[in-house]
Amino acid sequence: MLLARLAQVSREVAATSARSRKTVLLAELFREAEPDDVPVVIPYLAGRLPQGRIGVGWKVLGRPVEPAAAPALTVRAVDAALTRLAAVSGPGAQAERVRLVGELMGAATEDEQRFLLGLLTGEVRQGALDAAAVEGLAQATGADPADVRRAVMLAGSLRTVAEALLAEGPGALGRFRLTVGRPVLPMLAHSASSVAEAVGRLGACAVEEKLDGIRVQAHRDGESVRLYTRTLDDITDRLPEVTAAVLELPGDRFVLDGEVISFGPDGRPRSFQETAGRVGSRTDVAAAAREVPVSPVFFDALMVDGRDLLGLPLTGRHAELARLVPEPMRVRRLTVPGTENVAAAEKFLAVTLERGHEGVVVKGTDAAYSAGRRGASWLKVKPVHTLDLVVLGAEWGHGRRTGRLSNLHLGARAADGSFTMLGKTFKGMTDALLAWQTERLGELAVEEHGWGVTVRPELVVEIAYDGLQRSTRYPAGVTLRFARLLRYRDDKRPEEADTVESLLAAHPEVRP
Repeated sequence: MLLARLAQVSREVAATSARSRKTVLLAELFREAEPDDVPVVIPYLAGRLPQGRIGVGWKVLGRPVEPAAAPALTVRAVDAALTRLAAVSGPGAQAERVRLVGELMGAATEDEQRFLLGLLTGEVRQGALDAAAVEGLAQATGADPADVRRAVMLAGSLRTVAEALLAEGPGALGRFRLTVGRPVLPMLAHSASSVAEAVGRLGACAVEEKLDGIRVQAHRDGESVRLYTRTLDDITDRLPEVTAAVLELPGDRFVLDGEVISFGPDGRPRSFQETAGRVGSRTDVAAAAREVPVSPVFFDALMVDGRDLLGLPLTGRHAELARLVPEPMRVRRLTVPGTENVAAAEKFLAVTLERGHEGVVVKGTDAAYSAGRRGASWLKVKPVHTLDLVVLGAEWGHGRRTGRLSNLHLGARAADGSFTMLGKTFKGMTDALLAWQTERLGELAVEEHGWGVTVRPELVVEIAYDGLQRSTRYPAGVTLRFARLLRYRDDKRPEEADTVESLLAAHPEVRP
């Protein structure tokens, strides 16, 4: 398949909001793809490189290259070129990267160059791999969309299913089953603004603590235990205490869904960053386990005694979970019969927050487990933190945002009256806002860089964020988690922005 065709579909998918149109575009693309193209096409549509990080930044990508007159690059040729690029290391590596990128860009047309730049800088975000991609694959192969959806969730990979379908047809779907030792994509939750909204939407439900830990899927087959993250990475060797806890359970063939979390000496949860750092640690695991031990807390059962439970309602799965897992290893929960019990659910949220957790997940009691999807029957509710910060600069966007100032640099007031950068965000911006923002920040620019501009600290923005985490990259020693723009505050002056001191006081758990 030519890269030009993939770039065209990527651009058209990004330009339409109609799911039916996305499905048609993707179905046409899948019909044209060879099975051997799929390992490249699927990640590229999602804006990912199969090679992961390849060590190429704007110092290399920013060099202009004359584009090719006509498309000739195939997706597999591009993949081979990027594989060579990822392997470059040692003396002279930068010069070799420049050479290889120059060769690749010189073989690409202007449209292909734009697509490659977006891909290499992480700016291809068109949401192609959602339900429309599954439906597009089903339409392209004549398979039942429900069968494709189930196969994808059990395989943990649209790419794997697409390869089998395009090579063998719908009959290939039958071999994708829930299997101990093969992780499945976890069910995810949508957001609700309040417990009352969530209960009102779901009716009879369970309200569970939302822990600020690391999602884990535990697979046990006899004396063998494997632990996987939400991205299906195997982390078994990093968590010996979790493996030991799973081996103490009475069953010998099961799959459980939950979180691992670290608690301090006072019994309260440690910061997410501490838990994440422990789970991510690969060296001297024994010492890490002594310093920051983690505990598993399970909230769902996908298989027990070798029996697939995915199609059971939540109540049935939880009954199996309670039979297998002792209460201290299960998430705290409250059963809410209906909307008349909202007050009890709200009290449960308040107690959960007092215990140091980040919120609750409200789950419909009749819902099956929709692996790999954000099911409408799971709704997370957590308090939203907001700050009034000052814009200190902005970076040029890529892909759809090329030519517009996009990624804002955000600062809070320091004790000496200056502004201290806390992080960045490109989220929450409409096309209209981006156009206005680019013009206004251009007027305020005091210095231009290859990456963007620094500006006079005059604009105040209201930012929503999920919390703080420690960071050595920023002068205050902390940065915002999941920051997104709510609005520009024309009614506020920079001297009215929030201070670093007040922010740290609100989050004593991460004070550097």
